[in-house]
Parts: sequence; structure tokens; C-alpha cells
Amino acid sequence: MKVLANDGVSQSGIDALNAEGFEVITTTVAQEQLINYINDKDIDVLLVRSATKVRKDIIDACPNLKIIGRGGVGMDNIDVDYARSKNLHVINTPAASSQSVAELVFAHLFGGVRFLHDANRNMPLDGDSKFNALKKNYAQGTELRGKTLGIIGFGRIGREVAKIALGVGMKVIASDKFVGKANIKVEFYNGQFINVEIETQPMKDILKHSDFITLHVPAQDEYVIGEKQFSQMKDGIGIVNAARGGVIDEVALVKAIDSGKVAFAGLDTFESEPTPAIKVLMNGKISLTPHIGAATNEAQDRIGTELASQIISILKTEKV
Repeated sequence: MKVLANDGVSQSGIDALNAEGFEVITTTVAQEQLINYINDKDIDVLLVRSATKVRKDIIDACPNLKIIGRGGVGMDNIDVDYARSKNLHVINTPAASSQSVAELVFAHLFGGVRFLHDANRNMPLDGDSKFNALKKNYAQGTELRGKTLGIIGFGRIGREVAKIALGVGMKVIASDKFVGKANIKVEFYNGQFINVEIETQPMKDILKHSDFITLHVPAQDEYVIGEKQFSQMKDGIGIVNAARGGVIDEVALVKAIDSGKVAFAGLDTFESEPTPAIKVLMNGKISLTPHIGAATNEAQDRIGTELASQIISILKTEKV
């Protein structure tokens, strides 16, 4: 059987599939050529990340497909319900990248409170001639310890964020439409751990009490954070979006930054990927990364092996 990993897959995943007799193809096929390639090569399994879209046209035109796999959490680039109605298996790896995304959130938070994103822009330009002026500009940093982190969306990634926040010494509050409470286990190197039970709160309380807010929700039809929500936040709040583009109104965000309501933002996802708005990219108070939340070696290894395990399990079961 043939597996097309159109957006790539880790070597560990390839090795696991090869060991079970699967042929893994890692050629990146252009979206408009995908149907012909899948049919010409008799592809059984299509693996994607966020770049490749698997819509009804592909599902209808490729009858030999048995599995569509998404390396990661969100599956908004796949017509999941339609695929399943056509008896295709649709799989993903919801837990594999949670730690990586959570660590990126804190990279943005630590960078924001100490102005690292802006300092790294300006030091190469003026560090040799305006060192003392830059030192003065960046001398008003704050600590995360003791501050309140509001987590919107308390699934796997939100809970990983909570673990780090608790370890840093932050107060954690969370909001989720579907989760009432969660037990957060914070583990330490020597085998010790603490359990902290966090009960979710209404969204309005997150907006009112948080010093920093991070979003971990799936793609939405409407903004989760817009002008109304910004108006309910503390002045000088920091906000991070490593979830999906479109959950924050970027026009309202820039306006809130300009007014001083938002001290800084960290964005890993954008409304108009892969061409983010210039006003966002050029704003000195926004820390920017190009949708790399799950892009660590460890996460990609976990994603590859988890996808391989699911594919092998499904297709072996069907053979039986």
C-alpha cells in the first residue's frame, strides 16, 4: 500500500510504515495536481499538515483513498464529515504537539514582557551607536511570576500551557464551553509532582481578571476576541494566539495596541495566511512566528509515529 505524505512526515513515521510494508512517498504535490497524482500512483493514504486542503473534490475524485491523516490537531483543512460519510477514515494526532505549542506560547510571553522581539529588531541597527538609549527603552520589563494567565480553550494544549504557567508561579484561570474542570499534573525531575484542580470560569471573568491571555480554540466562524472583548480587559494586557488565524480580530488588536489597552501580542497564526497583514507584520509590539507551534523535532517525531501506528492498526484490521 502507498502513503503520500504531501506536507512531509518524520523519518520515525516513515520507518514505522516501511517496516510494515508500506511505501511512503514524500513528494510535495501542488494542490491542483493532487487528484491526478493520487489516482495515477494508486495512493491509499493521504497525509497532510496545514498546507494541503482535502475537500469534497478530492474525496469524490479519488475512490481508492482509504485514510486521510492530519499531522496535528485542527482539521479545518479537511472536509471531515463528508469524508467519513464516504467511509474514509480521518485521523489526526491531537496530543502529539501540545507541549511544543505550549512552549511557544511562553516563548512569546517571556519575549513580550522583556521586549525581546523588539530588541532583536533594533540591536543590529542601533546597538553599536545607541546602546544606552536602547537599554533605557527596554528597562521597564515585568515578571510573569505572580501574574494571572487566562487560558481560553482548556483542551490538551490549554492544559499544557497551564502546567508551564503553574511551574513559573503564575495564577491560572481558564474558560471552556465544554470543560467544567481539569486536573493539572505538574511533574518535576526527581519524580515528585503536584496536582492542581482548575475549574473553568465564564469568559467575562477571564477578560476581567487576566494579566495575560492565550487562546487555544479551534477555527471559528466569528472572532473570539474582538473590539468588545478588548474593551473588557485590563489596560496593558499581553495576548498570545497560537491557535488558529481568525480567532482574534487583527484590526481590533492593532487598535488596542495603539491605544495602550494591549501592551504586546504574540501571534503564530494569522487571519490571512500565508500573507499576513502588513500592519500586523510591521507592528513593533507584536512578536511574530510563521505558524510553527508544532514545528519541533520532538513533536514531529511523535506525530509521525502516532500517524503510522493508527494507519497500521486501521488497515491491518480491515484486512482481517
